[in-house]
Amino acid sequence: MIRPEVTMPTLTPAAATSAHSHAGKIAIAAVIALAITAFFYFDLGQFLSLAALKDNRDRLLSFTEANYISAAVIFILLYIAVTGLSLPGAVILTLAGGFLFGSVVGVLFVNVGATTGSTLAFLAARYVLRDAVEQKFGRWLGPLQEGFTKNAFSYLMTLRLIPLFPFFVVNVVSGLTRMNVGTYVGATALGIIPGSFVFAYAGQQLGTINSLKEIASPNVIAAFVLLGLLALMPSLYKKFSGKQA
Repeated sequence: MIRPEVTMPTLTPAAATSAHSHAGKIAIAAVIALAITAFFYFDLGQFLSLAALKDNRDRLLSFTEANYISAAVIFILLYIAVTGLSLPGAVILTLAGGFLFGSVVGVLFVNVGATTGSTLAFLAARYVLRDAVEQKFGRWLGPLQEGFTKNAFSYLMTLRLIPLFPFFVVNVVSGLTRMNVGTYVGATALGIIPGSFVFAYAGQQLGTINSLKEIASPNVIAAFVLLGLLALMPSLYKKFSGKQA
């Protein structure tokens, strides 16, 4: 008896690419979720607190003095992990950077770690979430996307300079826009310098700090807000001058 041949359906190149992309998104989301869950399950946040930093400052300083290159690499990688996974503790790491490496070099290391980590978070949000968000809310997001794309650098600089906007939220929301990666990296690297310097400089006086509120005083926050508004001025000028024309 001759059995009829069964023809298996074949995926078109576009369908295969879509399936592969979908699997990749699920894998990335799963890895991120697993890492964040492990961080909180094992209570690793206890090591990224002001009390832990002050309790271990002598050992950290001794290790850094004896192993400067290794300490710098570990510090940058840790900062990348914290910002890339949107974990709490970036402020404490900035204080530690100022304490261990000095305010100037500490800001440099913080900038490398924070910019790299936030760019990874930006790219992950774009790859995993943007298509789904645009499909669902594209009709409402269109005008917002257009306006943000035209003034992306000024807008992002403002969000980075004003500490009222959580760092990880800005990373994720930026990934949902059509901002190019170069603009994101440039605005992030420049925008975080003032805040990083304030906390890194404070880290040099670690022994006198009892609370983060002592650093982020109303006057300091007001200064950041003013800087953020100044960064927004070119976009506002272009917008209103265009309307008048």
